[in-house]
Amino acid sequence: MLKIKSTKIIKISFPSLLFILMVSLSSCKVTKSKDITYMKEGFDENLPEKSLNIFSPKKSEELKPVFIFIHGGSWDSGKKELYSFFGKRLARKEIVAVIIDYPLSPEYIISDMTKATAQSVKWVKENIDEYGGDSSQIFVSGHSAGGHLAALLSTKDEYFEPLGIKNPIKGAILIDAAGLDMYTFLKKKNYPAGTSYLKTFTNDSVIWKEHSPIYFIDDNDPSLLIMMGGNTLPGILSSTKRFLEEYRKIVPDPNYHLQEGKKHIPMILQFFNSNNKTYDWIEDFIENNSK
Repeated sequence: MLKIKSTKIIKISFPSLLFILMVSLSSCKVTKSKDITYMKEGFDENLPEKSLNIFSPKKSEELKPVFIFIHGGSWDSGKKELYSFFGKRLARKEIVAVIIDYPLSPEYIISDMTKATAQSVKWVKENIDEYGGDSSQIFVSGHSAGGHLAALLSTKDEYFEPLGIKNPIKGAILIDAAGLDMYTFLKKKNYPAGTSYLKTFTNDSVIWKEHSPIYFIDDNDPSLLIMMGGNTLPGILSSTKRFLEEYRKIVPDPNYHLQEGKKHIPMILQFFNSNNKTYDWIEDFIENNSK
């Protein structure tokens, strides 16, 4: 007669499972450097002190490419701490990730934000080697409002001229970027003075155009990787379409991915999944533009 030994089913509580998951994740070798000031108070009389977090692969023998991420939040909300998950996952893929804070509306306007983000890139250029990053391989990225700022830094070299450096950006990764043609968007919307977008972009249409990346595309720009959700916000759908029309005059076959059915917020939440295909796109883009 065949005897079957009984097996015990071990039940694991959710807190225990969470602890095991945290331990397993902690074994992935990532070094986090927190709250490093990239812009001291007094750098510009209108700007506050701002900082960044760095996520680096541990014990790397050679310098790695650098990915600067600018968070979204309609230019008036958000903070770098919300995106630590992104920094950790990039570091595990042998990329040094820098997550920045920047001045927000309504206390600050769009020109303040561009000054600050350009200063963060300069700080990275001058200091990232100490954290395992290759200062000659700097890429910028952002979601939503952050994608807008990343696009501006990539298409307008003039932001770096007052800082005494050439634009060091090798490429930009735009993740469902807002504001690529803010001029047309605000003209059509005709918002009354004092509404949220106008607190950021002011009531001056000249400033709207000066801060719309679509009007500054040329053949000197770094390469772009553009991702857009197929079910994103109407303003992003229309402005990205116009942006691509202009960009194709320079780059006939752009590195563009339309993610069918994806809404605006899920476009950034998808990066929680380390195996998401978007990481492959980013890694391939960085590798192809690091030569």
